[in-house]
Amino acid sequence: MSDSQPTKTILRLELPTDPRWVNIAEKNIEEILVDHAYCEQKAASSGISLIVKYPDKTRLVEEMTDLVAEEWSHFERVLAELKKRGYSLGRNRPDEYVVELTKHIRKGDKRERQLMDHLLVNALVEARSCERFKLLWKNIADEELQKFYYELMVSEAGHYVSFVKLAKEYMPAEEVDARLKELLAIEADIIRNLQPRPDRMH
Repeated sequence: MSDSQPTKTILRLELPTDPRWVNIAEKNIEEILVDHAYCEQKAASSGISLIVKYPDKTRLVEEMTDLVAEEWSHFERVLAELKKRGYSLGRNRPDEYVVELTKHIRKGDKRERQLMDHLLVNALVEARSCERFKLLWKNIADEELQKFYYELMVSEAGHYVSFVKLAKEYMPAEEVDARLKELLAIEADIIRNLQPRPDRMH
């Protein structure tokens, strides 16, 4: 697979991850795997929340049902990687990146516009995860984890695309594209102001 896929041809992230992140991540792989496990768990929970909040959106319910199953399978796979290395699932920790990004989901707005924001924020979380998985795939020495993160990189790129397409099911494409552009700039600013940490995927 060339470097141009999937992160350069699909993702539109405006600011690349600080190169220092992958170096500190590899030295703290237990912490990264624990945080990654919780990220997958939260991704599944987010999909369930969308189903609960928008049960009348048939296409959304169908896609989120599949996504929840896939994210939960990823959670189980990360648990297996932890167990294989003699690690256990540690405490959950706040995800400052997701917390900051979620603040930009507009409240008290048109229902479909709120849904669009939820979907696009989820898309950006998937995009950033994809970018980080690519860094791990390309740079860590552990060959088993290289393969693992390559597979997840491809999966997260697909989720990013799915979330954006789903947003365009319920709002005009030009409005979705304009809002995505705004959120990409916001996301870059959040990344710019977060210090790389040895115990966080984001």
